[in-house]
Amino acid sequence: MYYITFLPLLLLAALLGAAVWHDVRSRRIPNAIVFYGALLGLTLHLLLPAGAGLFAAPMGSLGIASSLGGLALGLLVLMPMYAFRLMGAGDVKLLSMVGAFVGMGAIMPVFVIVLAFGGLLALVFAARQRRLLPLLRNTWQMTLYSGFSALSGKMLVAPPLAASGRLPYAIAIAGGTMLCVLSLHFRGTLPL
Repeated sequence: MYYITFLPLLLLAALLGAAVWHDVRSRRIPNAIVFYGALLGLTLHLLLPAGAGLFAAPMGSLGIASSLGGLALGLLVLMPMYAFRLMGAGDVKLLSMVGAFVGMGAIMPVFVIVLAFGGLLALVFAARQRRLLPLLRNTWQMTLYSGFSALSGKMLVAPPLAASGRLPYAIAIAGGTMLCVLSLHFRGTLPL
């Protein structure tokens, strides 16, 4: 019976692995992965008996409302980055799928860890592609512009001067998610 507690973990890991593979290979995350993955997360929360979540003890459903809330919040938190063309739609949908698995209470810690993974990944990729200086220049320009616009009473973010490279962000989403999920599964707490 203990192996059933690993089933959601294995399913989520397989979905994230498939998303990473596609993103690295083609810089796209297929809609089928995120759609059926989100549907799977919702279904698990609908069918399993009540519990502390799919990855915490006692393993069980948080309820369909929490799963739908996690799905919606996962979509909303990355939407601004998509609007500023800092991220692709597949990345936004992938975090939304993760939200369907982890629920509304855990999606924000997952999001914070994903952002940290993404920042580290961006630095590694930029250094590897010899694009670190443009990345740092873009970051400085956006931070400076945002700060001055906030002082003037307008909250605007300037788009980057020039692209500093394309990043397969599914790696960051998978890494951050798995760190959070594994810490919930084995320690019972989120890493934040």
